[in-house]
Amino acid sequence: MEYYTAKNKLILPEYGRNIQQMVEYAMTIEDRAERTRCVKTIINIMGNLFPHLRDVNDFKHKLWDHLAMMSDYQLDVDYPYGTPKKEDTTIHPVPLAYPEYNLTNRHYGRTLPKLVKAAAAYEGEDKQVLVAMVANQMKKSYLAWNKDNVDDKKIYDDLRLLSDGKLDYNEETLRLRDARDFQFNFKAKTNNGKGKNFKRK
Repeated sequence: MEYYTAKNKLILPEYGRNIQQMVEYAMTIEDRAERTRCVKTIINIMGNLFPHLRDVNDFKHKLWDHLAMMSDYQLDVDYPYGTPKKEDTTIHPVPLAYPEYNLTNRHYGRTLPKLVKAAAAYEGEDKQVLVAMVANQMKKSYLAWNKDNVDDKKIYDDLRLLSDGKLDYNEETLRLRDARDFQFNFKAKTNNGKGKNFKRK
């Protein structure tokens, strides 16, 4: 009895060993026309294995490429899409450069400083409402990364720093939400409404 573990490793296991053996048999056919006719039959069988992919673009092209791979690019037939080359499958994409950001306040991320500058440039009547929303979001982000309480003065100072001095507020001109409000929201999300912070009647 011959075990599969003793046989050659399948190049494309998704097609199975029978297709692999068909390709190997086609390589033994000496007559080129007969070999090409045999290969076209193999291509049709390969397509029948994945009927749900027939509408995919270049489906036939991929089948011919897979056929070449299973023959280790040694099969000499008339390829309808050009003769595949082994070098084409070993080309690796150029790695993308990882973006580097010089974040002075990493707990605010990249978006909040942009929001601060947008709020500083805003000239509408509800500017203070916008600034309050941004400042409260800054406080929420600060508490997300620093579990201890945060002094509102720290938020006002950061708001002034990130806006290049254009947003100069203090606790008298801009009131921020209490830190416990944000901490309650964190616990609510963590417990999914089922924790001890929620009392059901």
